[in-house]
Amino acid sequence: MANLGLFCLPALILTVPQNLLPYGVVLLLSTLLAPELLWRARHLAGRPVMALTWMMLAAIGLALLSMYLFDQGLRDIDNRSRFAVIPWLALWVCAFRPELRWLWGGALVGLLGTMVLAIMQVAGGAPRADLSTNAIVLADIVLVLMVLLVFCRPHRRWSWVIVGMVAGCVTIVLSGSRGVWLALLALLAVMAMSLRWRTGPARLGVLTGLVAIAAALALTIPSLREQVRLTELKHDVVRMERGDSDSSAGARVERLQVAYETFMDHPLTGVGIGHFDSAMQRLPVCREDPNELRCHLGHAHNDLAEWSATQGIPGLLLLLAVYGVPLWVFVGLHRRSGETTFRGPAAAGIMIVVAYVLCGITQSMFAHQITASFYVTIVALLAGLSVMQGHQRRQAVALAQADATARAQAPG
Repeated sequence: MANLGLFCLPALILTVPQNLLPYGVVLLLSTLLAPELLWRARHLAGRPVMALTWMMLAAIGLALLSMYLFDQGLRDIDNRSRFAVIPWLALWVCAFRPELRWLWGGALVGLLGTMVLAIMQVAGGAPRADLSTNAIVLADIVLVLMVLLVFCRPHRRWSWVIVGMVAGCVTIVLSGSRGVWLALLALLAVMAMSLRWRTGPARLGVLTGLVAIAAALALTIPSLREQVRLTELKHDVVRMERGDSDSSAGARVERLQVAYETFMDHPLTGVGIGHFDSAMQRLPVCREDPNELRCHLGHAHNDLAEWSATQGIPGLLLLLAVYGVPLWVFVGLHRRSGETTFRGPAAAGIMIVVAYVLCGITQSMFAHQITASFYVTIVALLAGLSVMQGHQRRQAVALAQADATARAQAPG
C-alpha cells in the first residue's frame, strides 16, 4: 500500500481532478492498519524530521496569530494548515519503507498522462492548457515532477528520463506559462553538470546548445512564439512604458509596488494572512471600480511580496524558514547518503526547494491549494526516504565491517 501511495501521488496529481485525494486515501488506510509502526519509527526519523516539525509549528502558529490579530476565520489559514501533515508523512515513510522507484515511476506516468491531456485540451480549442487547475500552477507542478524524474531515477533509466523530460517541456509550452522558465533552466543546468559524461565544459556546452536551439525555435516559429506568449510579453512591456499596468506583466509589477508600500506601512503584522486584496485598495483604480479584475486576484503573484505584505517581518522570516530549513535538512542528508553523484531523494529535495523559490518569483506558491499541499507532501516524503537511505547505508557499512572482522578472526 505504501508503494502504491508513493506511485499515486505524482501519477495522479494532475491527471485526475481530485489531485492529492487518491494518495491521501492510501495514506490514511495504511496508517489505520498499523499505527503502532509509525509510533516506533519516531526514533529512526531523528533530527531531520524534528527540524521540519518545528518549521511546521512555526508556520501554523504564525498563521493562527495573524487570524487572531485581524479577527479572521479559519478559512484564511487553510493552505498553511497543510503543514501539519509533515511529521505524519515522514514517519509514514520511516515506518513502511516504500521504495523510491515507485515515486519515480509515478512521476514518469504523471508527466506522460499530463502531456496527453494538455494536447487534447489545446487541440479542443483552449488557448492554454490548464487541466483541472490553472495554467501557471500546471506548469509549476509539471516542473516538480520533472525534478523527481531526474533525481529519483533508478540506474540505467536515462532513456525514460529523456522521454519524460520531453513530455514535461511540451506540457509547459502548451500551458503558456513563462514564470517556470528560470526554474526549468536551473533544472537542466544541474542535470547536465551532474552527469558522468566527459568533462564539465563539454556538459555545459551541450546544455548551452540545447537552450540556444530551444530559444531559436521559440523566436522563429510564429505559432510557438504565440503559445509561449513572447509576443504578449513584448506588448506588456510597451504598455508598462506608457503607464498602463492592466496586463499580465504590468499587474505583477504593480502588485510588487503595492506589497512594498504595504510592508513599509505595516512592518510588524502586515494586513493579515490571505488578505492581500485589501492592500490593493490603496490603488485609485481599485477604490473607484470594485469590479476591476486585477484588484481581486487574491495574492501578490510573488512569495516574498505575499508573505511580507500579509504578515510583515515575521512572515518574511517564516518564508525564509519554510524554504531554508528543508534545504538545510536535505543538504545534510545528501552528505550522509553515500551517493557519489548528485542524485537520490535528498538531491531531489534540494532541487524541489530551489524550483519553488524560483517559481515563487512570479507566483504565490502557497496561495494555491495544490502547490501548497504538494510542497509539504513531497518535502516530508523525500525527507523520510532520505533518512531511510542513510539508515540502510549505515546498516550495510556495519555489516561489512562485522564480516571483515569475522574473516580476520577466523582460523587459518
